[in-house]
Amino acid sequence: MTQSNMPDMPDVQRLHHWAIRCRDAEETRHFYEDILGLPLAHVIKLDNVPSTGEFCPYVHIFFQMKDGSYMAFFDLGDDQAPDPSPNTPAWVNHIALHMDSVEEVEQAKARLEANGVDVLGVTDHKFIQSIYFFDPNGYRLELTHEMAAEHADYIAEKKSNARSELDEWTQEKAARNMPAAAE
Repeated sequence: MTQSNMPDMPDVQRLHHWAIRCRDAEETRHFYEDILGLPLAHVIKLDNVPSTGEFCPYVHIFFQMKDGSYMAFFDLGDDQAPDPSPNTPAWVNHIALHMDSVEEVEQAKARLEANGVDVLGVTDHKFIQSIYFFDPNGYRLELTHEMAAEHADYIAEKKSNARSELDEWTQEKAARNMPAAAE
């Protein structure tokens, strides 16, 4: 199919769910529902994977956020935590969840710490302020508030320059990874 007769891509409206593995559904439920306040909204318990037909007993649990999107987890019943990626620093892979104010981020930090969770931050990223912590499965989470009103010009500039900044990074990376010329 050529570019000229390629069908248009409809707009993606919002996140429905982000699904990842967990070690234990109840431990994960306690963290996400009792500590973070995301209600358990849906549970699927099956022996076969609907998309592949593969036999793999599991429970799939969903925690709903205020916008209707979900954090979802698969407990495969073997009490195995997901393995971290050996080639990726622990701070890289994370999911950031939006809060309505910096005060809410600070309140969440106090609640997490009161529940024995180690929290890093509040970190000021200029356009957002965030805290970071790990869930019981070893996933890094970020609770953040975008400072849109205070930094509207900065955000608009970053958006308008996003493609050129990425192109610049792509060229820098290629230059760094280019084999040295033979002498």
